[in-house]
Amino acid sequence: MQEQDKIRRIPVGVVAGLTAALLAAGGGGAWWAWNSLNSSTAPPSAPTVSPSPPATSQATETTAQIYWLSDSGNEIQVVPSTITLEETSDQPSEILEVAVKRLLAGPVNPANTTTIPQGTQLRSLTVESDGVHVDLSEEFTTGGGSASMTGRLAQVLYTATSLDPATKVWFDVEGQPLEVLGGEGLVIDQPMTRKNFEENFQL
Repeated sequence: MQEQDKIRRIPVGVVAGLTAALLAAGGGGAWWAWNSLNSSTAPPSAPTVSPSPPATSQATETTAQIYWLSDSGNEIQVVPSTITLEETSDQPSEILEVAVKRLLAGPVNPANTTTIPQGTQLRSLTVESDGVHVDLSEEFTTGGGSASMTGRLAQVLYTATSLDPATKVWFDVEGQPLEVLGGEGLVIDQPMTRKNFEENFQL
């Protein structure tokens, strides 16, 4: 009976202290668990994306060939000269049109010569299924002998076929098919190619 009385007589203050300590320990654990949970479930931050550098535009450049005459001492030769055409369409007709117009304007390099009469104009140039159609002004047929006529014919022919050497070329003057060139009667077979020019004419 005395032992039971001793257990029952534990001071109330001690019991209250133990209870407060347990609550404090439990509360601390709860606080730590809550913080851990929030830390593990927080949404990840969005990745930083660097802006892409602006695209830079590049000027379009196309090369073409025009043909001049060169005297090697023994014979006259048709010599190609490469030119750069800036901001030109990639359409063959437009490339060839610019090239022929450069040819008709005359050489810049004094080493190159031409027999195309000054003032000759390109009236039109089209690329069609049967070849390249070139329409020149009447100045193309004036002045010079047979060698001059042959040379100018070669210059236009080779320039008009610079994108495809096997292409056929149809020559018109003032909208009419060119059949005879010059006073000496240089007969022009239509259409003309580099191959049949080399077989039938000599510079």
